[in-house]
Amino acid sequence: MKELKIIKDKNMYFKGKPEYQLTPKTSDWMHELFNDQAVVRGLVERYGSPINIHHLPSFNKNCENYQQVFQSYGLKYRIFYARKANKSKGLVKQAFVSGIGVDTASFKELEQSLALGGNAENLVLTAAIKTEAQIELAINNGVPIILDNEDECRLTQTVAAKLNKKANVGFRISGFEVDGEKLYSRFGFDVDEVVGFIASYVGDGKTFDLLEVTGLHFHLDSYSTHQRSLSLIVSIHIVSALKEKGYPISFIDIGGGILMNYLEDEEEWTNFNEKLKDVVLNQNNDITFNHNGLGFRLEDGQLNGKLNTYPYFNKINKGSFIREVLDFTDDVSRLSVASLLLKNDIEIRIEPGRSLLDQVGMTIAKVIHRKKDARGQWLVGLEMNMSQMMSSSADFLLDPFMLYNSEIEENEHVDVYFTGAYCLERDVLLKRKITLPRLPAIGEYVAFVNTAGYMMHFFETEAHLFELTTNLIFTGSNEKLSFFQFIDDNKIVLE
Repeated sequence: MKELKIIKDKNMYFKGKPEYQLTPKTSDWMHELFNDQAVVRGLVERYGSPINIHHLPSFNKNCENYQQVFQSYGLKYRIFYARKANKSKGLVKQAFVSGIGVDTASFKELEQSLALGGNAENLVLTAAIKTEAQIELAINNGVPIILDNEDECRLTQTVAAKLNKKANVGFRISGFEVDGEKLYSRFGFDVDEVVGFIASYVGDGKTFDLLEVTGLHFHLDSYSTHQRSLSLIVSIHIVSALKEKGYPISFIDIGGGILMNYLEDEEEWTNFNEKLKDVVLNQNNDITFNHNGLGFRLEDGQLNGKLNTYPYFNKINKGSFIREVLDFTDDVSRLSVASLLLKNDIEIRIEPGRSLLDQVGMTIAKVIHRKKDARGQWLVGLEMNMSQMMSSSADFLLDPFMLYNSEIEENEHVDVYFTGAYCLERDVLLKRKITLPRLPAIGEYVAFVNTAGYMMHFFETEAHLFELTTNLIFTGSNEKLSFFQFIDDNKIVLE
């Protein structure tokens, strides 16, 4: 898609400007859509509210950026898009077109990905709970299975015997020691035991003779590049030990959890954090709904807890995050992690989800009502519910965009909270108070940007028998924006 120089001809859309702003990074395609409300209106009228829009050129750009990082080191590598981050079929097809693979975490994810063009080379099964059906589907298609425990080994051996085929497997490992602390995870074989287990039970003439081990896998429940580098070095030593015992280990997969940056301004992020702590400590919180501390709490006059959200501003993110891991120097060999991978002829794999979806999506919802509550606060009801923009975070900390249907001036303001359609007091879509130039009118639209990663689908439900959100695929165009350039993801045909 061509680069656009966005100029607002009319003052018809505005970013919310609370006292403590959190200005999101945005892309030209988003502003192009904001500037053409006839298209927005047509999409919402056709598909209902809310709609999720996915921009494929942005996804492809993220893929290329990761590919360029690994190529600059001369490394063997593979990138797998973590499909659990977003259920759109169009993104799976784009992943294959962009030359990367897909990490699947359920039977249906694997089945759909195979039908969308996946194969043994560009898919992997990493499900936390693996059923016989999942394993059978993976083995029949040669898809690598990442094993988590001995019971999964037994089940995979049984299914492989039934099919009279070998299973291509990797072993998930955990329990790395970093700075004197053993990192806990409920997933994986312990790093101190995995070599002994594989050597004793896996291979020709052993209990699990139909398991062909080709790699190791780990995922850390933190965003520390330091932990990632040290764990990768330990994994390289484990690969060497297994190779000496005759196992053809070729890859190490370091999973996802690669930081991305949502915000334009680090100072805004710092100011918001400090202000939130201050208002919770002093019991004068007027910046969040019902004084919600978003993880901070006052106990016996002391501030406790921590901000229970994603870290929305990160200087080190995406490609620079990977570079920091690869450039780390091993104390023993005095070689960088990248050099150790090259020296040992090991392919590095990653499974990013959120960071591959940076700038890829947004969610647009329709205003249904406005009301003042008993505290005099304006509540703006949207035709959507909290499950349609929800992750494990306490809140989604990006300022939204208000799409007005007429020109307005910014010389007035109104503070609002956006509420959803569930019959729950807690269905408040953003817990921060948002300042707008005027009260939204019924039928106008609110756009939440950069929602593709984990926000659109991860907890979406059909409670109250609400319809699930329609997912639209936008491929971009050099032509004038048109309603017909948006494809219903449900219409994508499976092979």
